[in-house]
Amino acid sequence: MKILIVEDDVVLGAALEKGLAEIGHDCKWIERGEEVVPVIASMVFDVVILDLMLPGVHGLDILRKLRQDKCGVSILVLTALGTVADRVEGLNSGADDYLVKPFAFAELVARIVAIERRKSKTAVTEFQVGTLHVELTSRSVKRSGKEIDLTPTEYKLLEFLMRNANQVVTRRMLCEHLWESDWEGVTNVIEVHINRLRNKVNKGFESDMIHTIRGSGYELRPD
Repeated sequence: MKILIVEDDVVLGAALEKGLAEIGHDCKWIERGEEVVPVIASMVFDVVILDLMLPGVHGLDILRKLRQDKCGVSILVLTALGTVADRVEGLNSGADDYLVKPFAFAELVARIVAIERRKSKTAVTEFQVGTLHVELTSRSVKRSGKEIDLTPTEYKLLEFLMRNANQVVTRRMLCEHLWESDWEGVTNVIEVHINRLRNKVNKGFESDMIHTIRGSGYELRPD
């Protein structure tokens, strides 16, 4: 799994990064609250381990912001705030799980696995954004009931945009999702696929659902 660790305690942050990496996870560790939203916007993560008492922005504000933006990443709160009221507030703010410090590393790992197991059992089978509908099982794509025929690459591109609707998706994120490779901006391959997808999605309709965000990437919005 790809895991983002948000922890301002240098000793603990380094230990979590090292320990999770040793059991096979791809980890990124940051220390300040204001870094979280930009980092999540630029990279895809399966789980965020989020401390609450952070410099810059409080963890609960970050949690609420991510859920308000409909960010679907799994979030495990890891904090010293351990009263019943604290736990209730964290879970009600959108946390998938809540673990109080001090903690056992084995329990942390078990909770991460449990979060992902629950997610896989409740995996969605379709997405709806405005008049655009994608059925994941059959891979059918329709807009206002009109069938849209996509290539496999165009479908993967649209599915990723649908999963991140109303959020900016960078070209690097798209490249890594489509081809699992790094991209240094030396090719216009993403633009070519986006233009082909946009033409198919918009054909016969007045509004454009795929918006280019200059200097950043693309955003799928309801029509």
